[in-house]
Amino acid sequence: MKQSNLNNEVNAETIGQESDIPEHSADIRMGRELLAATTPFAVESRTKSWWHVGITFTLMIAALVGAGLLTWWPARMVLSVLGALLIVRAFITYHDYMHGTILRDSILAAILFRAYGAFGLTPPNSWKKSHNYHHGHVGQISLTGVGAFPIISTTMWRQATTAERARYRIERHPLTLLFGYFTVFFLNICLLPLFRDPYKHWDSALSLLAHGGLIAALWIFGGFEMAFFVILLPMTIASALGSYLFFAQHSFKRMKIISPEAWTFYRAAMESSSYLQLNQVMQWFTGNIGYHHIHHLNVHIPFYRLPEAMAAIPELQSPITTSLAPGEILECFRASLWDEERQRMVSYREAGEMG
Repeated sequence: MKQSNLNNEVNAETIGQESDIPEHSADIRMGRELLAATTPFAVESRTKSWWHVGITFTLMIAALVGAGLLTWWPARMVLSVLGALLIVRAFITYHDYMHGTILRDSILAAILFRAYGAFGLTPPNSWKKSHNYHHGHVGQISLTGVGAFPIISTTMWRQATTAERARYRIERHPLTLLFGYFTVFFLNICLLPLFRDPYKHWDSALSLLAHGGLIAALWIFGGFEMAFFVILLPMTIASALGSYLFFAQHSFKRMKIISPEAWTFYRAAMESSSYLQLNQVMQWFTGNIGYHHIHHLNVHIPFYRLPEAMAAIPELQSPITTSLAPGEILECFRASLWDEERQRMVSYREAGEMG
């Protein structure tokens, strides 16, 4: 896939044209005006932040310790799965902290979250760099998928070599997300950045040592089962769920690809970020990350205030939605390529039929 040819495909004439933006009535706020409407919600309550962080980490540690100490395997399994869901929620609090949204300038929070980042395979340097890039480029054609999963156009797909197509399929394949523990967190967030720039990503080495050391210690002193129920199983589940949540938020049937010339945070939030419909239990475990269109509009709204913002601002109440229903999950994986002519996501089969 030659870079010069690919870059020629990414222009305002083929993707996300301004003329495709639907007309809005004068009383509907957009752009900076809508962003301003979210500002009152971009204020944390320090007490609430510590409550949410404290209860999340306490429950997570208790569940994982119980999974390690109990001897009856069904109970260990239940606590291990519960621990996995709590790891997801803990990650959302870490995510908000890294955005500077909660507990900013708190020494205790810095210690807690850096420890979480080390043991959870999310070293701050690698995570922050890639995630900030993602926020500044979501909804655009991406060849490398820095901080996200790659998305290319149907024209680029037809010009790609067999090897390039295979790599693209692998990077977006359901199995890649299912084994996100290795493919996303171990490989892409820790190992590859460390290889590319060891000096800058020294904390990736620390994370690999901390995580691997914890597994080794549990294995040595408690046997394989302890390491399995405390780390291996919950991290596998949490990583798979987290990887899919991230995938579905920016790769779904009705999303839009926006040209760099037409790109704005407003359009990226409202046209290229989904609202993931979840029940209240899963909303809690996922830290309201399903309100992703609001998060991308204003990253400084704490995760526990996202539902409040949506309830108060009418313009945020009709987002593009998806869910964890099997049919919706299948639709997300089918939305593989951006078709410039149809201005929508299509499957590989559709791209082949049109070619």
